[in-house]
Amino acid sequence: MSPTSPVSTASGHARLQVRLQSITYSTRDIQVYEFVRPDGGPLPEAGPGAHVDVHLANGITRSYSLLQASASARRYLVGVKLDPNSRGGSRYMHETLRVGTILELSQPRNHFPLTENAEHTVLFAGGIGITPILCMAERLESIGASFELWYASRSRADLAFLPELSRFGERVHLHLDEEANAVLNLEAIVTAAPVEVHFYCCGPGPMLTAFESAAAGRAPETVHLERFAPTQTVTSSGDSFVVQLARTGIELRVPIESTLLQVLTENGIAVDSSCEAGICGCCEVAVLEGEVDHRDEVLTASQRACNKSMMVCCSRAKGERLVLDL
Repeated sequence: MSPTSPVSTASGHARLQVRLQSITYSTRDIQVYEFVRPDGGPLPEAGPGAHVDVHLANGITRSYSLLQASASARRYLVGVKLDPNSRGGSRYMHETLRVGTILELSQPRNHFPLTENAEHTVLFAGGIGITPILCMAERLESIGASFELWYASRSRADLAFLPELSRFGERVHLHLDEEANAVLNLEAIVTAAPVEVHFYCCGPGPMLTAFESAAAGRAPETVHLERFAPTQTVTSSGDSFVVQLARTGIELRVPIESTLLQVLTENGIAVDSSCEAGICGCCEVAVLEGEVDHRDEVLTASQRACNKSMMVCCSRAKGERLVLDL
């Protein structure tokens, strides 16, 4: 197999083989990783808000938002914050991963897409949540769209990508919790905005909770957010059900105490997974028959109603049977 040959999983998601080209320091706990094809060729198209799954040699997969997006990318950039409570993902990347390493990435996926024709866009970022938000700002700048960006951080030492942000001038507003002795007042900003404005927010849990509360009265199609952590603990509670794998005809029973992902894995069915909490979209599988009990925080209400896919790490069947495109 050549260095650029795609690798497919049971769910049909082709992986990309890439080389880690460089690692750049951004802040005391954020590093930027540059991935390229070993042959220097173009990478698949990715839009603002897209992310890739990084498959690490220690067996862990983690999802990271792209810092840049284009139709003819020659590199993917991701920013990784070292989590003091890391389960092996960010710590491995910061302490073990070396320039020149060949590894696999997923194809880009986007559950946080940018509406480019909005009359005005307000972008909110907290901490490492600046990564997809910066990507959106660059796209809006390139097409001459109207936008503003509010970037909140605990301290100046934690601010990332300031050179990149500086070119947006007065459209960028920095908020430092330590200097203001308060968190960013999202409610005041959202309340003052006209009804047609689109809002995007990515950051820590408390910020997203405040954002959802502030934007509760807005039209749902104008409110967009992306989570790095689930709002609730994923449980496997629910009735037992049968899943049929359409490509092979295999039928498996998912007991009350197990997730669908666990059952698939135990039976040798390889499905990409990362968060196992329903927030990254890595384990999305197409649904051919049956009604899904959606428990993820990725799919929109309309996507759930269509019942065309599910996150197998957390969602279950509402009835006795599901047929999946596996």
